[in-house]
Order: sequence, then structure tokens, then C-alpha cells
Amino acid sequence: MTDHAIVSPEQWLIARKELLKKEKELTRLSDELSRQRRQLPWVKVEKSYRFEGPAGTETLADLFDGRSQLIVYHFMFAPGWTEGCTGCSFISDHIDGANLHLAHHDVTLIAVSRAPLAEFEAFKKRMGWQFKWVSSAGSDFNYDYHVSFTKEQVAQGQVNYNYGMSDHAAEDLHGVSVFSKNAAGDVFHTYSSYARGGDILLGAHHYLDLTPKGRNETKTMNWVRHHDRYDVGPLVSLTVNSDAPEASNTCCHSTEEHA
Repeated sequence: MTDHAIVSPEQWLIARKELLKKEKELTRLSDELSRQRRQLPWVKVEKSYRFEGPAGTETLADLFDGRSQLIVYHFMFAPGWTEGCTGCSFISDHIDGANLHLAHHDVTLIAVSRAPLAEFEAFKKRMGWQFKWVSSAGSDFNYDYHVSFTKEQVAQGQVNYNYGMSDHAAEDLHGVSVFSKNAAGDVFHTYSSYARGGDILLGAHHYLDLTPKGRNETKTMNWVRHHDRYDVGPLVSLTVNSDAPEASNTCCHSTEEHA
């Protein structure tokens, strides 16, 4: 921690009020950004997607679970993995608490991964998560929403991720997509965000940002572990291009520097 000036309460209040001006400005800018996000045009989803969940095969429309808004977290869990990405797991630790409220506000929040359902159910149980997590295996869903890429695309060294060509090439990356369904049952894609766009989902980050040490990291989220792994030693270094890792202890969240 860097050295800080030690001042009187009166001097501290002056400095705090100056910062408050900037905090209020940021709040207003954030509100305006959210308004513009809601005003984005929509795209009708014409393709039929199938997902495998605990209740069997479901369509994208089924995933809304009787509500008109659906948030899909694209969780990095590739076929053959036995553990999920640590960054995705960090985000997912926030889902159950949010769902206590979102489910009563016309929003369904779930996770989707490319791996078969049977491959991540044990990991979900280990993490103690209750949210719905379904598999998109066998469909184009992950590819169409730009979080999964073919081996050929990855071999080229760049993939179309976060609305541009990125050299952060991997077969699976993370993101969040939002959909709306009307009374006729038509589904529309309203929003997707990738890379550090997922920061908005991380309540723990906002708590850390209140503290003197902040996030205390040298690279984005390089301190994060699976929540049952903080006391088992140093983080194992893996690249996002690892094939079917036995322990995917790190991922694009901890290595990406782009926004």
C-alpha cells in the first residue's frame, strides 16, 4: 500500500467532497449509458437452438421460464474440461444472490456452456451453485454469439471477439447476452458484452474498489481462485489454449488486458 497523507477530519472532508463530485458525475454517466443500452435496436432470433438441461431438451424460448427477459452468461467450460474457468466461476458466485431478486422482476438469469451437461454437473455441485446451467453442445449458439471458435479460427491467431479481431484466440471465451420475448413467443437478441464488459456483473469488485488496496492485482483478476481453492497453494498457470485441461485454473479473465 502506498503512503497516504494523514490529515485532520476537516481536511479529509474537503478532499472527500471533491471526490464526491466525480462520483456523482460517474453515476449520471452510468445512468445515461444504461439508458442508451436499453435503446439499442433488436435482432429477431430466427435460428432454432436446442439446449440440454436438468429437465431435458429446451429451446431458447423455453429458457425464459415464463418471463419476458433472459440473461445468458456464457460460461467457459469446453468439452473435456473437469473444472470451469476461474473468472467465470467468480462471476457465477454472484448469480444465485441476484436470482433471489431477478426472478421476481421479469428476468431469468442462467449460464450456458459448450460442454455436454454431464461434464459440468459435478463441478456445479462442488461449487454449491443453484442457478440453471445448460449445455449448448451440438448447436451453433456459442459460435453465433461469438464466444466459441473453431480450431481453424484459433490457429489463425486471431478471432472475432468483442466486436473486433482479437489476438486473444481460444476455442472458448466468455461473455453475456440478453434476449427478450414478446407475447407471440418471438425471441429477440438485445445486447451482448464481452471481455471486461463483464465487470458490471462482479459485485465483489465494487466492494474491493471501496478499500485502500483496491483489487490489489498485477493483471486483471489474477488473484481470483475457485472459492474452495484459496487455501491450497499458488495459482496454476494455464493458457486459454490448453486442450481439455484437468484444472482450468486460469482463463481469459486473468490474462486479458483489453476492455
